[in-house]
Amino acid sequence: MKALIQRVSQASVSVNKDIVGAIDQGLLVFLGISQNDTDKECEKIVRKILNLRVFPGPKGNFCESIIEINGSLLIVSQFTLYGDTSKGTRPGFSKAGDPEKANELYKKSIELFKQTGIKTETGKFGEHMDVNLNNDGPVTLILDTDI
Repeated sequence: MKALIQRVSQASVSVNKDIVGAIDQGLLVFLGISQNDTDKECEKIVRKILNLRVFPGPKGNFCESIIEINGSLLIVSQFTLYGDTSKGTRPGFSKAGDPEKANELYKKSIELFKQTGIKTETGKFGEHMDVNLNNDGPVTLILDTDI
């Protein structure tokens, strides 16, 4: 699994101009699922995101997690994180998970986040979405369970 994470002061996602998810301070997580991912990778990336110290606090700029600041999460499916641009000019997506399996792991990730009590909003899997955000910092990180 891959996640592109952005610390935000606000973010929202719309489908057909209707807002389907919105948060204030927290993390916008673009989540990509590969053909080889399992529940193990899902649990690993959720745990990492929840404990990632990217928020300012009394000890410095990167010392508190989403849990510690009582922030919110906006989770957006993003198969293009597995885009391969090594050949030609059109990305290939052969490493991305098939939609049925990817949707299952996407839903599992959301459930794991929600089990912590953190406000968790989502986009809509498989839909064309418009994402609006204010990147705070800016802070943008990439997580990859294969590394």
